Parts: sequence; C-alpha cells; structure tokens
Amino acid sequence: MSAAERLAELGIQLPDVAVPVGAYVPAARVGSQVWTSGQLPFIDGRLPLTGKVGAEVTQEAATEAARTAALNALAAAAAVAGGIDAITRIVKVVVYVASEASFTAQPAVAGGASTVLGEIFGEAGVHVRSAVGVAVLPLDSPVEVELVVEA
Repeated sequence: MSAAERLAELGIQLPDVAVPVGAYVPAARVGSQVWTSGQLPFIDGRLPLTGKVGAEVTQEAATEAARTAALNALAAAAAVAGGIDAITRIVKVVVYVASEASFTAQPAVAGGASTVLGEIFGEAGVHVRSAVGVAVLPLDSPVEVELVVEA
C-alpha cells in the first residue's frame, strides 16, 4: 500500500507547508535525502497551544502536538521529494520538547511523532530518534519536530 493510500485509509490529510518565519526553507534535498527545518504544531497557521510541557501543557497534549508537527514536517519533506509516495523511508526524527524543569518524559512526547510515521509508512517508518528537552521554543511552542527522509 502506498503512503498516499495509507494516509487516506487513516483519514489524514497532509497540511499545506508552513511558511518560514525567517531566512530559511522548510526542507532541502541533499542527495537521496530530504532534511526538514524544525516544524511547529501549526494548525491552519496558528499554534493551538503554547507553554512548557509539565506546566501549562499536559504530556498528552504535547504528544498530540508532536504528531501534528511531524505531519507538518512530512508535508515539507513531501513537497521537496516530489510527493508523499516519493518518500521511501523515514531515517531520523528529532523532537524538541519545551519542558518544565522537572519534566523528564520527552521520549513519551516524541512518541506522538514516531507513532504517526509508523502508521503511515509501516516498516519504512521505523527510524532513529532524539527526544530533547529544551527551555523554550519559537513562539512558545511546546514541541518542534525535524525529519530526515530517504527519497
């Protein structure tokens, strides 16, 4: 089953690629790989929640935000790759989590990104990953996701 067919089966529509807020591009091809810039969990051009995970943002809400940010990153990668079906493998996922000082469940939050990529790509969605706790992210986003994909 193609990635496009799997998206349809899951009822997922990739969002439009987010407009960069600075002097960079959403994604770039390097040989057979596409690297994305960090993507925030924008929905229709706005952040649905802000703040630190473990304080203003629950772990569950952050996990959902990581899923949304991963889909935004996937849209950016697909735009450069030549479409979703041109992506043959998810290589690496980096999830940054704006964390309250005592919050240590960054890997669980990152699971929101990893799970949706696995649902879409199956075995080709299995990837290496980093889950990084940080003090603050752009626009006070609770999460940011980067992807490296093979295309």
